[in-house]
Amino acid sequence: MTRNMVTGSPLRLILSFSLPLLAANLFQQFYNMVDAAIVGRTLGAASLGAVGATSSVQFLVLGFCTGSCVGFGIPIAQKFGAGDLKGMRSVIFHSGVLAAAIAVVMTAATVMGCNAILHILQVPQDIYRETYQYIIVIFRGIPFTILYNLLASILRSVGDSRTPFLFVMFSSVLNIFLDVFTIVVLHWGVTGAAVATVFSQGLAGVLCLVTILRRFPVLHLDREDMRWDRDTGVKTALMGIPTGLQYSITAVGSMIMQSANNSLGTLYVSAFAAGMKIKQLALCPFDAFASATATFAGQNYGGGRMDRIREGLKDGLAISVLYGIGIGMVLIFTGRLLSAVFVPASQGDVLDASAEYLRCMGYLFWLLAPLSTQRQVVQSLGFPGLAIFSGVVEMIARGIVATVFVPKFGYDAICWTDQTAWATAAVYITIICMVVLRKVSAILGPDSKVFVRTK
Repeated sequence: MTRNMVTGSPLRLILSFSLPLLAANLFQQFYNMVDAAIVGRTLGAASLGAVGATSSVQFLVLGFCTGSCVGFGIPIAQKFGAGDLKGMRSVIFHSGVLAAAIAVVMTAATVMGCNAILHILQVPQDIYRETYQYIIVIFRGIPFTILYNLLASILRSVGDSRTPFLFVMFSSVLNIFLDVFTIVVLHWGVTGAAVATVFSQGLAGVLCLVTILRRFPVLHLDREDMRWDRDTGVKTALMGIPTGLQYSITAVGSMIMQSANNSLGTLYVSAFAAGMKIKQLALCPFDAFASATATFAGQNYGGGRMDRIREGLKDGLAISVLYGIGIGMVLIFTGRLLSAVFVPASQGDVLDASAEYLRCMGYLFWLLAPLSTQRQVVQSLGFPGLAIFSGVVEMIARGIVATVFVPKFGYDAICWTDQTAWATAAVYITIICMVVLRKVSAILGPDSKVFVRTK
């Protein structure tokens, strides 16, 4: 069930790999949207605001956890592409140890610092209690998030994006039923939505583990694979941790932006929450195409195929740009209609504000194509530190707009904050990607077509 991408059509491989990944992302966002729809329509706009008021800090915390797991998959893909299965299994062991450490530290830190986090975000007092009830459960479920994302990253690194998709699909459907049960039947409020999300993702992680044990003998660790090696541990950490930091640094800018928006009042908190759910769904294909292109590049780097790295990047960018233009038009013309999924028609002001946010975003949504694709390719080629700085650029841009322009122009500035960050970071990562490709070309040879097997 593994797939070696060192041979075959790059476009076909990227598309076939990205489709299950895209479906998995869509299902994840789908049940997030169902959470929001059930909360908004059952408990009201204020409860929707409580769920959405911490979306940026969730991105910060869970993004670090998820990004680290994605980063751990980079050397696994490189080892697999090079045919070094013993080295691959060693990296898997070290990734598991590091992921467990991250789970313990992040869970303890966020649970103990939950109140401080909410104060930093300037959560309005009328939704503070519900916001705390929701986010504390999400924080306590961090180990389950890491379990699924680490195992899914390992499977994708060896070319299997189908298995994680199947389990996400199952957990998404389960999450919907649990939402209805905990909120409508048990009357747990926003806490029920959080419990449903954590339980469903945890179950997806357990199912991934069982499948690996039963159907992927190439990933089974022997006793000799489970020996801590300082050099391997450091190298694995230097791939995973910077990738996690890149996700988190980007989220810091989003936290500054959300804090500025929260200060505008509950109406804009609710509108932003609805708009963010739609935005997160629209982002899924970018993530899928970028991850597929990065996995392709990582395996071919291990296999010594510079020609295929360039071709795969070109194809991945083309697919992503075309999608960005198309979905941007959808956001421009149907933003209010889409927002009505989460907000009752009686909340006209909230719907108008959410539609404005989505419309402004749609004009430049395609910028995420070069940003996400090139950033992940730079990481997969072994330069996570350079990719991190694109997150720093995003953070600075969002911070400037949120702190300088939002006090002057209010919600209008919020509607253009993301686009400013994307444009600035896209320019940076495009230049960096060209530099990295030249460096890799010097290592492998610009026309390298020889399969290199590392020992």
